[in-house]
Amino acid sequence: MNDASGRLSAQLQFLLEADRLKAVIRRSPLTDGSRRENSAEHSWHIALFACVLAEYAAAPVDVGRVVRMLLVHDLVEIDAGDTFAYDAAAHADKHAREQAAADRLFALLPDDQAGEYRALWDEFEARATPEARFAQAMDRLQPILLNVATGGRGWREHAIRAEQVRAYNRHMGEGAPALWAYAQRAIAEAVDHGHLLDEPPPPTPTWGEEPGNRAAP
Repeated sequence: MNDASGRLSAQLQFLLEADRLKAVIRRSPLTDGSRRENSAEHSWHIALFACVLAEYAAAPVDVGRVVRMLLVHDLVEIDAGDTFAYDAAAHADKHAREQAAADRLFALLPDDQAGEYRALWDEFEARATPEARFAQAMDRLQPILLNVATGGRGWREHAIRAEQVRAYNRHMGEGAPALWAYAQRAIAEAVDHGHLLDEPPPPTPTWGEEPGNRAAP
């Protein structure tokens, strides 16, 4: 096959590299509880979310642009791995790891497409457009729904508290206020059903102390 410019070869190399996203395992379970989803499945699922739920966007959005954004937003996890939402230590260098991954991965494409897809990734990260804010809302809604559907399986495995879920996902309100309101009701119901912790765990006593038996100051 004639590919004098190397354009097709570069595009196919990028697409084959993208296949590696199927091997990145996330913390969210499938709705049948059989296993955890991978990042490629997650990206497809939230792209479908955007198509179905576009009417709930806070402002009119270009759904096609949102879908393209969602299909590329997690490609950086091929190099950077999936950073668990509630792992504060892992988030310390998340930005640097993902920037380096974006530099490498999008550069595999021909220059025009490299610029286009890198711009989509940057737009998603910046959350400065209606499309990016709605895309991020889809990214946050889907794991909540998967946890609700499995009785809080992912939350329970990691002893996640309701306040953590609310704090991490609060930006949903900027992109899809009605869906954030729905998510907050779902979080409250998960607490009521015992699928999500409501209060932080008690402090661990220091050496030589017993709970409830601390010396008076």
